Amino acid sequence: MKLWIWVRRVLLALATLIALVMLVAGALWVYFHPVFTRIDGLVYGQRHGRDLTIDVVRPARPNGLGVALLVSGGWRSSTNSYRPWMTAPLLRRGYTVFAVYHVSQPEATVMEIVEDMHRAIRYIRHHGREYAIDPDRLGVSGGSAGGHLSLMLATRGGPGPVASSDPIERESSAVQAVAIFYPVTDLVDLGSSTENPGDGGPPKSFVKAFGPQSTNMAIWKPISHEMSPLYHITTNLPPTLIFQGGADTLTPPEQSERFQRRAQELGRTVEIVIRPGQKHGWLTMLWDVRRFADWYDRYLAMKR
Repeated sequence: MKLWIWVRRVLLALATLIALVMLVAGALWVYFHPVFTRIDGLVYGQRHGRDLTIDVVRPARPNGLGVALLVSGGWRSSTNSYRPWMTAPLLRRGYTVFAVYHVSQPEATVMEIVEDMHRAIRYIRHHGREYAIDPDRLGVSGGSAGGHLSLMLATRGGPGPVASSDPIERESSAVQAVAIFYPVTDLVDLGSSTENPGDGGPPKSFVKAFGPQSTNMAIWKPISHEMSPLYHITTNLPPTLIFQGGADTLTPPEQSERFQRRAQELGRTVEIVIRPGQKHGWLTMLWDVRRFADWYDRYLAMKR
């Protein structure tokens, strides 16, 4: 009899645990699958004869604000690779997400990719009213190379040429808030990164990404300076949030910390959140996107 009572208690506890796990799993599934509408493959430009595209995802209850998600890792980008669950916290707060793709390196150089990111922001801004967003309040997010490209927009974004015959090109490529993961900020000095070749040259795994002559130091030095957000920080830098793995050896914390120090010297807001022991990516990154939403609530939603 005592054995049977013990077995019943164990089975009851097990059933309770299973029910709890299913409840939590169900709640997470619902959270990461918000209601939305989606338009794929909007063409914002061309590069080497190929279309450059954007996917637009609008939440069920839009708040009138947009975030450009730069889909890039190692300066490579694959159309249709964005999934809305990746930005569920943003969609649940009402942000319309614009997933921006580009031609991957080495087919396109990093310099060309940066140009195309400016074009993408101009396109979004020009068509913003069509997607019921305020074109004067745009955020930008990405990770790794996507973080680097986000900071290039944050530091170099601005009005297009007023004399251009293309109305999109006349738009500004400036962004008003940034929330990113582990960006490259300084290509001139890669510091302790495992990509540092030790001779001041381009990142070891990405030599071809900067063009066929990137190993020529006379050519590389101006490229590395031009493509380093660190050297283009001004008093116009928008509020920037950076999540960084404390044990990241590809883009070590020092890359973000140097950027923060320079920005603070100019009185600009850059906040770094270190995830101790984490490398170039971690399992709870999707949950960290909630902090991105908080950041945009603070610096986009409150901006008038």
